[in-house]
Amino acid sequence: MSHQPPVSCIPNTGKMSKAKKVIEEAKEINNPEIDLVDKGITSLDEVPGLYQLTNITRLTLSHNKISTVPAGLANLINLEILNFANNHIEELPVSLSSLPKLRILNVSLNRLNSLPRGFGAFPVLEILDLTYNNLNEKVLPGNFFMIESLRALYLGDNDFEILPAEVGNLKNLQILSMRENDLIEVPRELGELTRLRELHLQGNRLLVLPPEIGSLDLASNKSVLRLEGNFWVTPIEDQLKLGPSHVLDYLRSETYKVLYSRHLAAKPPPPPQTLDKSKKASRARS
Repeated sequence: MSHQPPVSCIPNTGKMSKAKKVIEEAKEINNPEIDLVDKGITSLDEVPGLYQLTNITRLTLSHNKISTVPAGLANLINLEILNFANNHIEELPVSLSSLPKLRILNVSLNRLNSLPRGFGAFPVLEILDLTYNNLNEKVLPGNFFMIESLRALYLGDNDFEILPAEVGNLKNLQILSMRENDLIEVPRELGELTRLRELHLQGNRLLVLPPEIGSLDLASNKSVLRLEGNFWVTPIEDQLKLGPSHVLDYLRSETYKVLYSRHLAAKPPPPPQTLDKSKKASRARS
């Protein structure tokens, strides 16, 4: 008679069997896309055999309760899309950035307080979504703005006060979202992002914008420029009432360049923080 282990030794059988079933089915039909959305997974140990599926191109683990991302995930060398949205992740392994084919990484709605050193080494990453975490300019690794392949960068709902000038290195960037942060300034180098078609700066603490932003192609029907919910100086606020394209026109004017220079020289104190972020889900403790 075979000896049955005590029930306490069986880790979350329901969760494991759901995930295991998905993995076994994927093996049988050689499915390159693994969907483990909302399976109650707390650890990737509950997904036996995952790291052996080196053929997979898409792995979706959103809406679970995962707190740790194992370095072994980097074994999945054909991954193109990795989605960890809405989990409890506090840090990421540096090995992720060695994935040779990863194009889309979504770690939004988590609890990230930092990013690993060397995180910007992704060779072909195009879309990086870090919305709704606890990140700021002080915790970005030195090579963060070296992901030249990046087309969309989502950093909304974090804690940035300053957007580093190195953002100007992201020459292929088409979408930049910095909404609902604590931004008190953005750099002139934003004006170097000639491919930018969407810029989301709403819900920050900005008073002025660098005149260089006026040179960006953000006034067409296909473009998006969001500036509401800031503390703009009166002339910008007045133009914004007429529409974002009027703001861009104004930023290009000699009148504004004088105002901007005077503003920088005067160094007025930044506006107060208005968002209480202490109750954000990203601050919660498991």
